[in-house]
Amino acid sequence: MKTILLFTLVLCSFTSWASNCVEQLDDKGELSWIHCPKKEITLFKNTLDQREVVWSIPQGEPPRKGWPVVIISQGSWFPVEFSRPSGLPFGATNEIKLIRSLLDNGFAVIAPRATLHVGWITNIPHGEYTQRADYKVLAEVQRLIATGFWGPLDKKNVFATGISSGGYNTSRLVLAFPKKFRAIAIQSASYANCMGPLCLMPKEIPSHHPPTLFLHGAKDFIVPISTATRFFEKLKENGIQTEMIVNPSAGHAWIDEAPEAIVEWFLRQNARY
Repeated sequence: MKTILLFTLVLCSFTSWASNCVEQLDDKGELSWIHCPKKEITLFKNTLDQREVVWSIPQGEPPRKGWPVVIISQGSWFPVEFSRPSGLPFGATNEIKLIRSLLDNGFAVIAPRATLHVGWITNIPHGEYTQRADYKVLAEVQRLIATGFWGPLDKKNVFATGISSGGYNTSRLVLAFPKKFRAIAIQSASYANCMGPLCLMPKEIPSHHPPTLFLHGAKDFIVPISTATRFFEKLKENGIQTEMIVNPSAGHAWIDEAPEAIVEWFLRQNARY
């Protein structure tokens, strides 16, 4: 038992990371706010493609290959923030809890804004996607990962997640940048081309599609759970590793299970690297 305890302490000494996030409590001692450190940059400034990106890296010594990194895509009209009060709609408190947990578990977090903070273009008529600003911005984010701009990141160990419009965009990232993502997690969304109840699956799923976790509220009337289930079943049919977590009482929101489940999913895939 002493040997196991010693090994655990030694291991922790090499994997001791922190988010430096701060909790603020109200007069009743209940959580009222979470603040996480962040940096911001504007890409393609003073052009039609101008877009803000917010990011943070863990505190501590990075792994030899650099921090694994998670790209989080915002939902419509609700950009990802690194400081959130409790009680916001769409489970936004769970989003900031997810960010804190990712940082605490050694993941860097990058959150690009959607156009005008409205939403991602993936599932609306867009012509050739590679000619759109979303593609240009997301490609630049990945180029900067490779150059070390955001910090010492592992360009071969990139993950993605997002909610609603950002969930569809998470699926789009896999299609637009094949073999770039180790695993993804889709909250309250489905396949890249889908939009709410309108959802047609492709005949085939690329064999390189990464492991995919779905999270959904059973009472989601904006993005019916049936659309996510359809994508989930299609991945299983094609032999892609996938899991689905359903909160029976949640609607269109980051579900309460999301912070722990997404981090665990990414850690599991990261351990295979």
